[in-house]
Amino acid sequence: MSDRKNTPVGSRETFAAYICDELSSQLIAPHANDRGWNPEMIFQGGIAAAVRALGAMSCPEVLIVDISDSPDPREDMQALAEVCEADTVVIVLGTINDVTLYRDLLQAGVLDYIVKPLTSEIVHEVLMAAEDALHLDEDAGDQAQDPNSQKRIVCVDARGGLGSSTLAANLAWIRSSELREPTILLDMDTYFGTSCLQFDIEPGRGLADALENPDRVDTLFLERAVVKPNDRLSVLAAEAPIGSMEQPPADALERLMEALGENYQTVIADIPRNIMGSNPDILTGATDVIIVTDLSLAAARDCIRIRTHILNYSPAARIHLIQGMQGRSPDEVNKVDFENSVEMKIVAEIPFDSKAMLTAAQKGSVLVDAAPSSRLSGAIHDISSLFGANERESSAKPKSWMKKILSR
Repeated sequence: MSDRKNTPVGSRETFAAYICDELSSQLIAPHANDRGWNPEMIFQGGIAAAVRALGAMSCPEVLIVDISDSPDPREDMQALAEVCEADTVVIVLGTINDVTLYRDLLQAGVLDYIVKPLTSEIVHEVLMAAEDALHLDEDAGDQAQDPNSQKRIVCVDARGGLGSSTLAANLAWIRSSELREPTILLDMDTYFGTSCLQFDIEPGRGLADALENPDRVDTLFLERAVVKPNDRLSVLAAEAPIGSMEQPPADALERLMEALGENYQTVIADIPRNIMGSNPDILTGATDVIIVTDLSLAAARDCIRIRTHILNYSPAARIHLIQGMQGRSPDEVNKVDFENSVEMKIVAEIPFDSKAMLTAAQKGSVLVDAAPSSRLSGAIHDISSLFGANERESSAKPKSWMKKILSR
């Protein structure tokens, strides 16, 4: 490994890492080398060394910083923000499982926060995601649109009935009504979906046509096919007779998601688990995948399988593990043991709130609209902030200290 005092000055490197321990450096080096990245750009010293070095050199395209030895990670990240280029893909390593910091980092645009100790598999996955993120930036070319403004969010339950459909509908409402983003909610449970029920509306008739002929999906088609709970929110769903829907063609969902992304700033897809197996192309191009789980043995098994599947079909997607229906029944597995087993952190918890759910059903509206002061509504707003600050928060608070990192 290189010593930090020998950090080169000059043209921009593809990759650099500033690590606090030798073992992590040794794990990262071969994976960097496999991608043609210079392993000599791995330095000891952590984030403090990164701040010193980047003050005298161009920031690399991919930057790994280790905050394990930092007495004040937020202050050090503030210092890093002053020397970090806007388009750098940032990965943060640390030893503390701090959900608040994790949320701040993701909201700012940091690719991932990895809790040590590292494994070869984790390093491989995060560097692959970083490489894919670089390619996505290249594909974006000279687009004037903020690359972080386009969102394709897929929601799925690790087991049935944990609340991913409720979460998807409420996120769609927040993005459209509160943040005023043109948003579409795609409900792929064509027989038993609840998206339209939650908004107390009748589904349109266009989803079957969209699945059979995704190339037809344009602005004119969508005007006829969707239903609109509010001016900025469209819902594409069906309540088809059981057995009446044909299996979509192999790449139909990928093309449909692309078409929706061309017409809406935010696309939220609520999918049953079986869709991932029969039509994994729905994951292609996803920016984020939300897995809603409980703390059961079966869910632990299936979270591992779902995560592997996502990494195979959408390695650049950020995966968010969320505990749903918290408090409804006793946990089978301790939270820490569950996280260690699935190799993911639970970034948010959705409490079971039967009173708020009843209020929403009686009012014929989504939870965040019908019961805005409930704990459940607050939890969903916190989850929405993973994809950009809530309007009500951003108007009341100064810009997050982390925002500088990728928005300078």
